[in-house]
Amino acid sequence: MHGAWLLLVTNLPGARATLRMRLWRALKASGAATLRDGAYLLPNSGDAERVLSERALEVREGGGTAHVIGFDARSAAEQQAYVGLFDRTPEYAALQEKLDSARQSLGKSNEARARRNLAMLRREASQLASIDHFAGKAREQLEQGIADLEMAIRSRFAPDEPRGVAREIAKCDPAKYRGRTWATRRKLWIDRVSSAWLIRRFIDPKARFVWIQRPADCPKRAVGFDFDGAEFTHVGSRVTFETLLASFGLDADPALVRIGGMVHFLDVGGIPVAEAGGFAAVVAGARISSADDDALLGTIGPVLDSLYAAFAHPERS
Repeated sequence: MHGAWLLLVTNLPGARATLRMRLWRALKASGAATLRDGAYLLPNSGDAERVLSERALEVREGGGTAHVIGFDARSAAEQQAYVGLFDRTPEYAALQEKLDSARQSLGKSNEARARRNLAMLRREASQLASIDHFAGKAREQLEQGIADLEMAIRSRFAPDEPRGVAREIAKCDPAKYRGRTWATRRKLWIDRVSSAWLIRRFIDPKARFVWIQRPADCPKRAVGFDFDGAEFTHVGSRVTFETLLASFGLDADPALVRIGGMVHFLDVGGIPVAEAGGFAAVVAGARISSADDDALLGTIGPVLDSLYAAFAHPERS
């Protein structure tokens, strides 16, 4: 449709309360602005046209009338007025308050609670960004604030997180890594527990794990991962999980790559992943209830198995 804007105009019979509520929720989730009852506005895009056309069809099937109209503002002032309808400043301000509260309580929080707060903020910021059609300073400030909170959490609870090294990732012969002892830092978190699952599930089914206090404690014959100086660790922008995928040719598996994106986001930030917040909450809870890192891996392994199955067969999920 032509024009900078799309307008959905609907008229529903009075006794259609359920359909009205469903319509309102769907349009709210898309970030549409309400001009008046039955008139909803979105900036023109392929997604907007799809959303409004689907809602129009739903209204017609429910016995009402609906039209999707493309148009341009008649003046700069009118254009600005339309853009103003999509101002998300109050919503960003509310999230900023939550961020400030999480930052202020960091000194009194344990790691699990701090990471749950971070995951919640990421999830809510991602949801808000998805309907923020005219992003500005408020969004930039919130994203930077969340990144700063993540760094503060790392500095307090995981000061020995590995730094990315600049080198090429060599292809490894899987046969040379069978039946080995693998070592990483204890008190597993996202990248380490996911990497341990990946190793045992796809690289070394008979892998034995040693959870070490510090990198210097790594046994000489063990294969180290996810610490500075380890054989497999952060390389460039890749986290350890992604380094293992590339090293063993597993990066051709879309389901593993998708899990890698989730691990990357939770470990170092970047592109939000829908499942990330839920997975982080599960790992945080499992850390509280698990007696040790072996028990934690035993709990999280089946979770990752399920995620892998869902990502490998999206048509069944």
